[in-house]
Order: sequence, then structure tokens, then C-alpha cells
Amino acid sequence: MEAIGTLAGGIAHDFNNILTAILGNAELALDYIPENSPARNCLDLIREAGIRASDLVRQILSFSRKADQELLPIQPSVVVKEVVKLLRSTIPTTVEIRQNIDPECGTTLADPTQIHQVLMNLCANAVYAMEEKGVLEICLELTTLGADDLTHRPDMMPGAYIRLSVGDTGSGMDEQTTKRIFDPFFTTKEVGRGTGMGLAVVHGIVTAHQGMIAVDSTPGQGTTFNVYFAKADSEEVAPMETGQPLPTVPTGNERILFVDDDEGLVNMWKMILDGLGYHVATKTSSQEALEVFSSQPEAFDLVITDQTMPGMTGVELAQELMGIRPDIPIILYTGYSSKVSIKEAQDMKIRKFFVKPVEARQLAMAIREIFDENKALRPMLSSL
Repeated sequence: MEAIGTLAGGIAHDFNNILTAILGNAELALDYIPENSPARNCLDLIREAGIRASDLVRQILSFSRKADQELLPIQPSVVVKEVVKLLRSTIPTTVEIRQNIDPECGTTLADPTQIHQVLMNLCANAVYAMEEKGVLEICLELTTLGADDLTHRPDMMPGAYIRLSVGDTGSGMDEQTTKRIFDPFFTTKEVGRGTGMGLAVVHGIVTAHQGMIAVDSTPGQGTTFNVYFAKADSEEVAPMETGQPLPTVPTGNERILFVDDDEGLVNMWKMILDGLGYHVATKTSSQEALEVFSSQPEAFDLVITDQTMPGMTGVELAQELMGIRPDIPIILYTGYSSKVSIKEAQDMKIRKFFVKPVEARQLAMAIREIFDENKALRPMLSSL
């Protein structure tokens, strides 16, 4: 698990940098494409796929216990319907999808992106088991589990549960295979068709949600997975982010120093921020950024810096900059770093902290929020 965690952290850093470029350039392209162009739909799909890919990285980090998990009250029916819609456009038409989704089954405490990944993994395995021809059945309903149903899970309490079922008409599994399917790296697929991590990740996510997963399979008769999540007492639902069209982003005319050792990302962000009206200077070296800031500390209103850079990390650069000018606001962003967390960044007086990929809307809103807060503070400070 330690080795998997180390590998996951390295993958996350590099992959999130790539996703930042994909998402950012898709958003840039949308600005240049006419509203009636068929290409807009293609770019929206690229952006949505990028968002889902970033969710996949979070899933890997969660499995290796390298990511904090935030459980929110959600309606699983919304997530399931979204997955069904995505599946219909991505799996062969020779697979019939039958769905029985109860929109009134209630809420549960969960991470919606991880529930999305659970269902996508189960459905992908089902399609593979049917050799891309058969019936995929997805059900979501409210049920009750008693003490007899939970003999193997003494940590779970009897009561109301939301059951998510994924069934297929595929080849099924024998008892020996069924006992091993949740083992990491165990797979029935040939080389090049899977890592053997899918069901292990599913099991890890479900367990982290204080849920339970059971499998019923018979050779030649198909397989059904039943996943149980405790029904929440409250029906209040947290807002969920989706890959919908971007709202209007705030603009400005302040001066920004942007620092990242990836020249492609630097150029992309300069185009985005220039397009929002800001005056942007860029550096691909943290040492060069420190030198230019030292020579003109009042020439910038904000510094945005990557964390992982050769020679001097973003945190080290931030400390140097604030040593020269304590009031300079700094935004730190990173592909993945075990060296700094949101709380640690806040303790160092870093104003905002992001994990890549960062969308233009997110960064623009954070920038505007910082500048607006500074404007609100100036009259108060001048009166002291």
C-alpha cells in the first residue's frame, strides 16, 4: 500500500498538470468559437471528460489514502442518472441498458465523484463480462437491512439503506473467483485490458463510506453487484458541480506575477488572464521570479505560483516574497504535493490553495475575491 501510495502521488502530479493544459486550452478555444459552431459541443465534451479524469485521479489518491474525503448529503439518483446518460453514449449499442431508478429513495452522505466512479467501474466490468452484448441493469432503491443481513459488518447499524445494483447477463463467475475479485491487482482480463484495481478501488470507496458491497454470480447466468449506503436522516442536499457550460467569469486590470516551470501552462494562463484584462508577467523559474519581485516589489498586486519547481518550491518562494513584502497576496497551486495542505498553506498566510487541474472560472473567481477583499480593507486600515 505504501508503494501504491507513492506511485499514485507521482501519477497525480504529472497527470493533473496534463489535465490543467487540456481543460485550460478547451476553455480558451471556447472563447474563440462562435456560439452556433458544432465545435462548441466537442469542446464541452472535452472539458467534461477532463473533469471526470481529474475525479479519477482523486479516486486513486483516495484508494492509497493520500486524499482527504469530504462526505456531503447527496441524492444518489442524480449521480446514477448522469452515469446512465454517459454510458449510453460510450458503450456499444449492442448492450441494452435497463434502469429502475427511484428518485425518491432519499439522500446519503457521500462524495458524488466517488459514487460516480463506483458505478462507472461496475458498469465497465459488466460490459466486459458480456463481451459487449447483453443486458445491463441498473437499479437504485430504498431498502431495509436487519441484524441478520449485517453479520459480517458489525460496524453497520440495522436500518434504512439505499441499494445500488448493477446486474449483467454475462459469463458469471465461480465461487473461487468471486472470493478474490476485490483483491488489488487480481483480474480475469487478459494483458492490456485492465489493471485489476477497479473492484479493489470500488471496495475501498464503499468501505470508506461506511457502506457494504455484495456480489451474486453464477457461471453462465451473469453477475449482480449490490452496494448499500446508509440513508441520511436529513433530506437537505449539497450543491453538486457538473460539466455544464461556464458562467461569466469576473475580470480586472490588476498586475499579476505568474510562476510555473511548465512553459506550456505559463503561456496558457497568460492568455487566459490577459483575456480577463489583467496585466500578467510570467516566469518559468522560481529564482527568476524572486529576482524580478525583489527589484520591483510594488510592481505586482498578486503572485500565483506552482508548488513543485526545481531549485525553490512554491512554498519557499512565497516565504521569500512575503519576507520582502508581507502584504503581497499569494495563490499556491499544485499537481500533487505531500509537503503542503490547505491548512498548512493558510497557516503560512497564503491566500488561496488549489490542487490542479484548476479551471479558469475557479482561478478568476479566487483572484477577484482577493482583490475585492483588499479594496474593502484599505479604508479600514487607513482609518487606524
